[in-house]
Amino acid sequence: MRTTVRLDERLLREAKQFAAREGRTLTAVIEDALRQFLSRRAAPPARRPFRIRPFRGTGLAPGVDLDDSAALLDLLEKRR
Repeated sequence: MRTTVRLDERLLREAKQFAAREGRTLTAVIEDALRQFLSRRAAPPARRPFRIRPFRGTGLAPGVDLDDSAALLDLLEKRR
């Protein structure tokens, strides 16, 4: 597909020089750069795993399952 893109003159000059040094076309260099940019934007940023740190004590009480919200609610209501 053919399209018109306006580039900064200095950036275009550098891209042309790079393409010439690598023995590639300017189109191929621009396509690769755009692919790399888009793939980085599409990938979610790496996150550190979330760790629960108890306020006091050594951890969760026996039998507490943080994935069972109904059981947690029952446990909290019993403590009232």
